Amino acid sequence: MAEQFRIEKDTMGEMRIPNGKLYGASTQRAIDNFPISGIRFNRDFIRVLALIKVACAQVNQKLGKLDKKLALPLLQAMQDIAGGKYDEHFVLDIYQTGSGTSTNMNFNEVAANIANLALGSTAGSKKPIHPNDHVNMGQSSNDVIPTAIHVACTVAVHEKLLPALDQLRLSLQKKAENFARIVKIGRTHLQDATPLTLGQEFSGYESQVRKTSERIERALSSLYELAIGGTAVGTGLNTDSRFGERVAEQLAVATGFPFRETANHFEAQASKDGCVEFSGALRAAAVSLSKIAADIRLLSSGPRCGISEITIPAVQPGSSIMPGKINPVIPEMVLQVCAQVIGNDLAVSLGGMGGNFELNTMMPLIAHNLLQSIMLLSNGARIFEEKCVRGIEPNRQRIDETIERSLMLATALVPAIGYEKAAELAKRAHLENKTIRALAMQESGLTEEQLKSLLDPSRMVAPNRKDKR
Repeated sequence: MAEQFRIEKDTMGEMRIPNGKLYGASTQRAIDNFPISGIRFNRDFIRVLALIKVACAQVNQKLGKLDKKLALPLLQAMQDIAGGKYDEHFVLDIYQTGSGTSTNMNFNEVAANIANLALGSTAGSKKPIHPNDHVNMGQSSNDVIPTAIHVACTVAVHEKLLPALDQLRLSLQKKAENFARIVKIGRTHLQDATPLTLGQEFSGYESQVRKTSERIERALSSLYELAIGGTAVGTGLNTDSRFGERVAEQLAVATGFPFRETANHFEAQASKDGCVEFSGALRAAAVSLSKIAADIRLLSSGPRCGISEITIPAVQPGSSIMPGKINPVIPEMVLQVCAQVIGNDLAVSLGGMGGNFELNTMMPLIAHNLLQSIMLLSNGARIFEEKCVRGIEPNRQRIDETIERSLMLATALVPAIGYEKAAELAKRAHLENKTIRALAMQESGLTEEQLKSLLDPSRMVAPNRKDKR
């Protein structure tokens, strides 16, 4: 029977590594130590970690630190990792050493083994390429992992979240334009209020999404500063003084984003304040999207016994017992996504408090929660637009019915008959189940022509504003 394991040594002794696995002893120890959740760093993080290692290897080669004969196969190995070819070998749990050293070593070992196999050596030989001496040259987990968090979040936001939010914004903007002349009743405190247009209501949602994107982009500026070059505690021990600046420049070229070496490595490695700030912007996005989703859910409630001023697409049966029931499942999904993102923000905040002296030791937690929040918001916003917002239609009959029955039309009578008389009309209309228009014809002392003008809902939606939408 073929041997199922190979034996590798590290500074702590021997470890058995399953044959076919490209990680080494350090990774295997972390596998054994941290069987916690089954949650791994996602593809975005591993891809960015590879991009960082590529930049490090290129800079080390240019600085004369890494031999070209070793650099070429190593760079190829890293590029293959970035492309996802070796994802099965990145196996470690998120809940591990707080610096992310285990994941950094997982990468170093896999990359070294891939390159060594390409050079005709064997897995685990550490020859001619060593995971620490060559792959990790000029680096520490303490500057690599925070750099990876910043770059991975920046890339994911630009590739996924901002495009999804922009598509949602455009869809809401189109609805606002299409609904510009549909006058409906407003609501404050969940009670009837004065009229506005459905377009005005949706323009508010569009503005929320636009400002959400702007907040996220502003918060990204805190992530453009990179810790790389600080090595263990921020002093840059065992690396070239030019290394951090040049790696940041390489990453800026590779990604198209304005990354730069941090002005203070001690702050960059000891704290994760920039991540906490960025997480706050994601939390604000969740709060904003939850308001929009909740409103659409309520506005579409019914179809006969709720508000029912809009209809949303029916995407699946709503009940296992009630025939014909259709539920607002897409807005409900968004509300759950937003709740999770808000919870993730608390975890990031607590993670940010995990800095002691020269190192934050909750970085894997921070990385996971930030990247999960970006993923959830991206997918949630995209599906919300595709399967709900895009198909929203007004229920004109219901809108006209509710606005005519609203007691708050009495507000428009105040300049003509005074607040107290208008309030008395509203109370009586409610008690007698009459419309304001019908009762005002009898009691207000105003002419029919005056009432027609004052109680015209279209004149109430923007009486002193140029923007009638």
